[in-house]
Amino acid sequence: MCGIVGYIGSKSVVGILTEGLRKLEYRGYDSSGIAINADNEIKIYKAEGKLQNLVDLLQGHVKETQSAKAGIGHIRWATHGAPTEVNAHPHTCSCGKLVIVHNGIIENFKELKEDLIKQGCVFRSQTDTETVAHLIAQEYNKTKDLTQAVRLATKKIQGAYALGVMHQDFPNVLVATKRNAPLLIGVGEGEFFIASDVPAIIEHTKKALYLNDDEIITLTNEKMTLIDGDNKELNPKIEILPWEPVALSKMGFKHFMLKEIHEQPDVIRNILSGKLYNTDEPISLKEVQLTKETLKNLNRIQIIACGTSMHAAMVGKYLIEDFCGIAVDVEASSEYIYRKTVTDKNTLVIGVSQSGETADTITAIKQSKAKGSHVLIITNRPDSTMAREADSLVPINAGIEVSVAATKSYIAQLISFYLLALYMAEVKGSLDNATLTEIKKELVVLPQKVEMILAHKEQIQKCAKIFSTTKDFIYIARGINFATALEGALKLKEISYINATGYPAGELKHGPIAMLDETMPVLSILMHGKVYEKILSNAEEAKARNAKMIALTNSDDKKLEELFDFIIKVPEVNEILSPVIAMIPLQLLAYYIAEFLGKDVDQPRNLAKSVTVE
Repeated sequence: MCGIVGYIGSKSVVGILTEGLRKLEYRGYDSSGIAINADNEIKIYKAEGKLQNLVDLLQGHVKETQSAKAGIGHIRWATHGAPTEVNAHPHTCSCGKLVIVHNGIIENFKELKEDLIKQGCVFRSQTDTETVAHLIAQEYNKTKDLTQAVRLATKKIQGAYALGVMHQDFPNVLVATKRNAPLLIGVGEGEFFIASDVPAIIEHTKKALYLNDDEIITLTNEKMTLIDGDNKELNPKIEILPWEPVALSKMGFKHFMLKEIHEQPDVIRNILSGKLYNTDEPISLKEVQLTKETLKNLNRIQIIACGTSMHAAMVGKYLIEDFCGIAVDVEASSEYIYRKTVTDKNTLVIGVSQSGETADTITAIKQSKAKGSHVLIITNRPDSTMAREADSLVPINAGIEVSVAATKSYIAQLISFYLLALYMAEVKGSLDNATLTEIKKELVVLPQKVEMILAHKEQIQKCAKIFSTTKDFIYIARGINFATALEGALKLKEISYINATGYPAGELKHGPIAMLDETMPVLSILMHGKVYEKILSNAEEAKARNAKMIALTNSDDKKLEELFDFIIKVPEVNEILSPVIAMIPLQLLAYYIAEFLGKDVDQPRNLAKSVTVE
């Protein structure tokens, strides 16, 4: 969940490192630091809190940093040890000549640390990372070869890591390696970069090498040398990055989150393009390898995800069961991996992740794949670890999402599930042509309906202002929109820190109704369909307990005006597609409440965009 950058070349190292870290701020962090090799000496600069604190610190050290031609940088999201300057990366060995940055978790660090202390190593921090610095230094003292020291030391490590390593004795060398954590190498002219993610380097180069687990790369400003864990030299495979620097601009919006909410109509269009050519033609998913025979033999489907992706998965479950008649289970990856994996060749396992690097989900799909299951991945990053593990792939094509709170990637995941469920129904022959055509026609006009909501935000802003002072919030829905209630509540929690909870509307009377009084807002998602009257009845139960009532609805029912204190209207839509339309106002409501409260919308406290540790 941390961010790593590294550079070796002829340009200003400090500027490249700090700007690279700024591009990774969306990942979430609580401290930052850089290390440079200048004037034959390792120099380290660290700061707690925001990256600007580190930038301000470095402004007082311009002369001593300007000669550096190599450096590594890091933003840290605390796992082992409090978010302090001492625990911030980079970390060094006892003598201070070897320095590293690390993303991941070292599972056996306690055992390694005990042994290293017995051998005289002096620890300064409470982090697992410092263990790795001492371990590599020990091997270096034996071999005097930095690359081999990294290779031998990492053989003793259990867990996940992406590492950038420098040594004072080699001012023009940078070594990097990874296992179960993302790391890529940017290739420039007479320069190289290392980074946890594309945004850190995209302004400098569009050529990159993605490291595989246990591969080690040694970089100078002239060349790179790649080896595997057995010391066999490999041929680097250079790829062209499918990103543009403009994606990292707010384009005039106050926050990235607001920009990304407004990008959603085009996101939907991009996903449909090339997959839904004509409403009378079959869905085209070229990277999905599910035959009619495969679907016929499926006993069940398991969808594995975390957070927002799990809410999209819950909608996906509803769609696949409704369209295909196949039983679907949805489970949090963090729970799935710690119980017996009950899958086989007749189980389809779907992993969902915005980043494609979610540690728990990666572990889960590897476990199920080992049991012979077909693995299908839905991700925004076709270059990610999960995508490379996939038997089938559905790239969601949302473009880079900078704000920590997922918005356009969630909508993109929803649309991807609609396409997948329709595709499976067509292959399986489980839906009639008239129904297929109707749903496809609705999909095609969804972007215009989303644009209608975005063009008329005044009511949502007014609602946000009225309820921005509340301490608690309840969202209720039924059927396919239960997941929408959960995601709406999550968005509000994430960026405003208001205690919001989503419930199936029928469950209110089974406990949560005890919390209702005049201080508790209840937002009801009331979309036309088979559960409309049921939710209306549940809303009346909440109103009878003096709760403040909000309706999110596409209904013109006059009795809503008597029941609800506030009504947010959305365009008419088929109930099956209503989760897309209903989610847009909930994203905006969370955004405007957080803005009224003066919160850091794009970088909420304690959160990370890409959760690369279990």
